[in-house]
Amino acid sequence: VQLVESGGGLVQAGGSLRLSCAASGTTFSSYTMGWFRQAPGKERRFVAIFSRTGDNTDYADSVKGRFTISRDNAKNTIYLQMNSLKPEDTAVYYCAARRLGSDGPYDYWGQGTQVTVSS
Repeated sequence: VQLVESGGGLVQAGGSLRLSCAASGTTFSSYTMGWFRQAPGKERRFVAIFSRTGDNTDYADSVKGRFTISRDNAKNTIYLQMNSLKPEDTAVYYCAARRLGSDGPYDYWGQGTQVTVSS
């Protein structure tokens, strides 16, 4: 499974960005996916994920109401719409995939895309 993120960049506080993650090399619908981020000097943390069954979504408290995760199975792509961005959202954002129904760690990761929010 190959995951390629795009859409990162520099934006002012209050602005918006939409990240994309294109998957290849597998049957996209067999996987559930999510977005994670890692700020400088900090551990990687989850941002938004689809549930292990793919039916529901879950968000970190810090992004609830501002970020929305979605997927387009026809395009083998998931998205992260980020609104009302804050400087503390600055991080490298990664998408990840694991088999539907799995409770284990994510098996596949993208290379990451940098998001920088200026104050």
